[in-house]
Amino acid sequence: MFKYWLPAVRPKTLSMAIAPVLVGTTLAWFEQQQFSLLPLLLTLAAALLIQIGTNLYNDAADFERGADTAGRLGPARVVAEGLIPATRVRHGAWLSFALALLCGIYLVWLGGWPILLIGLFSLAAAYAYTGGAHPIAYGPFGELFVLVFFGVIAVAGSAYLQTGIWSAAAVVAGMAIGMPAAAALLVNNYRDLESDCAAGRRTLVSLLGRRLARRLYAIYILTPLMLVPLLIPAERVFLPWLVLPPAIVLVRRFWCSPIDTGLNRLLALTAQYQLLFAVLLISAWLF
Repeated sequence: MFKYWLPAVRPKTLSMAIAPVLVGTTLAWFEQQQFSLLPLLLTLAAALLIQIGTNLYNDAADFERGADTAGRLGPARVVAEGLIPATRVRHGAWLSFALALLCGIYLVWLGGWPILLIGLFSLAAAYAYTGGAHPIAYGPFGELFVLVFFGVIAVAGSAYLQTGIWSAAAVVAGMAIGMPAAAALLVNNYRDLESDCAAGRRTLVSLLGRRLARRLYAIYILTPLMLVPLLIPAERVFLPWLVLPPAIVLVRRFWCSPIDTGLNRLLALTAQYQLLFAVLLISAWLF
């Protein structure tokens, strides 16, 4: 059974939960020379559990709403393939959210009401992404959701838990980390445009069209590099800028790729690009 649950949690996307927490924690050390291991571990656990819960709930909800069909180009989904019943997958999502809430108890004790609000909003947004009468994923605000929750809030919240201070640099770093994550979702929606429209999903790609979506992808990938000088001492900006060549390759590949299963690989590469950028940003702060 484990072999079915593993693809259900979508392990290739989990780095997008890890990267902002590490970036926010390292920024706290760079700005205030403060670091505590337990808040880092619990924040990582909560972020991963929320991401896993969102992925599981998405798997069940998309099948029930008719978005995951036989003609879908994306990776196979366990509910659509009949590998795990939708009810069990949904129970797995609720368990993930409950465990994230347990991790958050200590974080709320540490960070007070701002962390309580962040935690509650994050859990509510994770459910609302594909749950409820008007899911976020079925409208044009999915990329904005990812940018805010898996970028700005995750980075700024992680830094705050270390220092007790809200940092303007953490907001900028959150935007820089959140944009590649939004780009990964854009690839997903770009690939699934036809099947999404057939299922009643009106994503940002469906509003922009594929031509403008390709331009937006380039903005999401390249803009973080323009934010680097606001975050890193001048003598170290070259480190994060080492991702420029792969960034150009990604943009060119997206612009030239046919609409087929090859976009699945591009989505994974976009997530890896975000992680690489995060590692280089962290390295510039530490070394």
